[in-house]
Amino acid sequence: MADERTQKSLELLREQYPEKFAPEEKIFARIHRGDRIFISTGCGEPQYLVQALIDYVRDHPKAIFGAEVFHVWTLGVAPYTDRKFQRNFRHNSFFISNSSREAVNEGLADYSPVFLSQIPDLLQRGQVPVDVALIQVSRPDEHGYMSLGVSVDITKAAVDNASLVIAQVNSHFPRVHGDTFVHMRDVDFLLPHDEPILEYKDDAPDEIAERIGGYVARIVQDGDTIQVGYGSIPNAVIRNLRDKKRLGIHTELIGDGLVELMKRGVVDNSRKSIDRGKAVGTFCMGRRETYEFLDDNPAVEFRQISYTNNPLTIARIENMTAINSSLQIDLTGQATADSIGETFFSGIGGHADFMRGAVLAPGGKTILALPSTARDGEVSRIVPYLEKGAGVTLDRGDTHYVVTEYGIAYLHGKNIRERAMALVAIAHPKFRSDLIAEAKRRKLIYTDQAFIPGKRGEYPEDLEVVRTTRSGLSMQLRPVKISDEPLLKEFFYSLSDQSIYKRFISQRLDMPHERLQEFVIIDYTKEMVILAVEAGEAPDEEREKLLGVGQYGIDEHTHTAEVALVVRDDYQGHGVGTEILSYLTQLAQKQGLLGFSAEVLIENRPMLSLFEKMGFDIQRRTAEGVVELRMRFRGHHAG
Repeated sequence: MADERTQKSLELLREQYPEKFAPEEKIFARIHRGDRIFISTGCGEPQYLVQALIDYVRDHPKAIFGAEVFHVWTLGVAPYTDRKFQRNFRHNSFFISNSSREAVNEGLADYSPVFLSQIPDLLQRGQVPVDVALIQVSRPDEHGYMSLGVSVDITKAAVDNASLVIAQVNSHFPRVHGDTFVHMRDVDFLLPHDEPILEYKDDAPDEIAERIGGYVARIVQDGDTIQVGYGSIPNAVIRNLRDKKRLGIHTELIGDGLVELMKRGVVDNSRKSIDRGKAVGTFCMGRRETYEFLDDNPAVEFRQISYTNNPLTIARIENMTAINSSLQIDLTGQATADSIGETFFSGIGGHADFMRGAVLAPGGKTILALPSTARDGEVSRIVPYLEKGAGVTLDRGDTHYVVTEYGIAYLHGKNIRERAMALVAIAHPKFRSDLIAEAKRRKLIYTDQAFIPGKRGEYPEDLEVVRTTRSGLSMQLRPVKISDEPLLKEFFYSLSDQSIYKRFISQRLDMPHERLQEFVIIDYTKEMVILAVEAGEAPDEEREKLLGVGQYGIDEHTHTAEVALVVRDDYQGHGVGTEILSYLTQLAQKQGLLGFSAEVLIENRPMLSLFEKMGFDIQRRTAEGVVELRMRFRGHHAG
């Protein structure tokens, strides 16, 4: 039953517009054979209207034939896809859902791949004609306006261009601000019927999703404007953004997680360069509490999808951060989100709209977040090449960051070899050997690229730490990765000839791939290479500045390790070497090693002084200008 206010407004409208209130049979008799019927998106679907249409066809089996039912995405049962109605309806979706996937792939329904931002234009130009629009609206206000509530997207364009508009008035439907309002005069028939709005409940994030969310949160900066989709990974991303400040929202879908960030004050939209102070979306899928938050809330505006998803709109937003997912990504950076091989799975959606727009935005970032595997770990989502038949949703230039539960790969501006190695580094460890082998075969990487399979070569992420030097310099100390070869090459060639000589006790100045591999491809159980990377405002991997490198290799006979380190010239004397050596000592002691050995040129007084102040028990021997050090660990060392 509608509440008293709704009942009163409807009675007034019945008096003013009696022709808009008619029996259901008369209303559906206006639908003809071959008509194209639009249905509102997702949770905005008018369930009662859809079922009433099906009941009408069941009672009048010859009334409607060959009608096309289309929408963006259905959350309902989609009875019109049933085989028994195949003569009556042909379903066409711009985005495939669980309820329509089987029908599409069996050839019983259609999928139209198109950027969602372009669909309103198709409707306006009549390229996709709209004969009938079945929509759901909020109760009319005193001026005769009703809101499209949780489904504005392409629904507003469908209403504006449909020959026949049938609206289910539902007093539970929220009145949302923005491009959502439809006046009584623009609707042909009203069918009042209250029922609970469809709710969408995501799967709870699992451990993998939480790890991915944590990595994505490293990339998102205070003041960024974000776009995020739906599912367990976006939910985990949102959960990990709770400590951020002054975020903005410009997105396609507003769900429970984003509303929770607004309630917490994490999102205030104060830094947005357009629509400042407003969270902008185009449709909502969530729980009843989320719909209640949206109801008559001036902090939220739903705009047509031709605005929210337009890459030119998105490109105007400073620090726009688009966060999306994919089904597969190949080693060159191509990704598919709509198909698994020859099987159509979802759709282009707003994926490409937002990723391309964010690439063009000032300070914009694009993040592709996905689990490293699918099918319960049986297959890798990072693949040598996309499966036969898969659609390329994102090309090689669309993605800045790729994130899995194994870390972050930064692709923007990288060559194919660097991309391939970065993606291998965040693939599931059990698939890395095969990816390396296939990348070699395809000449994507060096054909002599070394690789250590199994646990021995698996990156020990738990060893990443942040340290501050005595001069106040903040830096991250982390183990070397297999993708660090370009970083190490740049670092070594930045060193002065004198620094190279002191470190390697050699006049050799070149650092070819063969030598670099000795630093980046290591057995972490037998040696360690620690990089000191400046900790700045730039997110992980975007443009790392390497300040120093330290390493040790274990001598199993003496249970000690030979240690060496080098600091870039312009950072020497700032405490970088002290922090590297202190951390190497900590790691060596954790492995149960007894001490270090080192060879240092007698003229390299700073390095000798560094070893001396660490608190080791030192034995020294000098020969031919080189000091050989034997350093035993004490119970505690100086930090």
